[in-house]
Amino acid sequence: MKAFIAGVAVMATVLASPNLLAAPTMTIPVIVKNTSVPFWQAVFAGACTAGKKYGVTVPRLGASSEADMSGQIGIFENAVSGKPAAIVITPVSAEALGPAIDEAATKIPVVVADTPSNSKQVAATVMTDNVAAGRLGADTLAQEIQKKYGKAEGQVAILQFLPGVKSVQDRVDGFKDQVAKKYPGLKVVTTRIGDGSVTGSLNTTLDVLSTFPQLRGIFGDTFYSGLGVGQGIAETKAKDRVMGVTVDSTDELVKLVRSGDMKALIVQDPFQMGYLSIETAVKKVKGEKVNTFVDTGVHVIRSADLDTPEGKRLLNPDLSCR
Repeated sequence: MKAFIAGVAVMATVLASPNLLAAPTMTIPVIVKNTSVPFWQAVFAGACTAGKKYGVTVPRLGASSEADMSGQIGIFENAVSGKPAAIVITPVSAEALGPAIDEAATKIPVVVADTPSNSKQVAATVMTDNVAAGRLGADTLAQEIQKKYGKAEGQVAILQFLPGVKSVQDRVDGFKDQVAKKYPGLKVVTTRIGDGSVTGSLNTTLDVLSTFPQLRGIFGDTFYSGLGVGQGIAETKAKDRVMGVTVDSTDELVKLVRSGDMKALIVQDPFQMGYLSIETAVKKVKGEKVNTFVDTGVHVIRSADLDTPEGKRLLNPDLSCR
């Protein structure tokens, strides 16, 4: 009788303990482009938080450079060989990861985040609508030029992070499309493609400013290119005549917005991206219906927004696993 009572007590403890009920039942690795960058760390934090909710172990994996395509393919293939329930990856290249994803998807669900893959086998894509981000960048730059010059007209330039990255190419395409459709007074006089570094972006910005002395605005498609734009504008003391707008954010970019050397940031929600990626993967594993595209949103941050609650949440996401 005592043994029976003890057994009932143990069972009651198990049923009453949410932590025990939430013990991990599956593993879903998350592979990002660069583990040292705060944006990707926020993706990890969102994924880990969702993992806690759904009882999932979330290994954090990734290369040390966003240009390391072969390295990411190797990490992905090694993760797949561990036979996880599903896998989440942010591809450094839509083309390069396609074959590996095709093969992996015959065994497990693959959720792609941030950057789409050309694979037709992905379970879902969870990301910012990057074309919309580019269009919003065009609207924002046009507004800043109009504030300064009275009309949204004049020369503008685009500084692109790297060639061949679909997410950033979509931003550039969205920017150009919006300018062409909505702002006939603006002219994109040059689109420069960088080497993926801040130093390269800075040198390119300085060259653009020198080559086009009548320039009124520059659009950067990532924080790498954006830092080059902001630093170039600061170095040449051009903030009163050249408006800088970029996608993404870092602490240094926030400082450049405060100083006026950058006028606005077009920011994503990386925490939400990580959270929804795991949530979508779990649903797919369980056989539930999922949307094949999940939009995680995009927002404008100007100097007036930096210290608002929403601005702080977007610019300084909690990197802990909540």
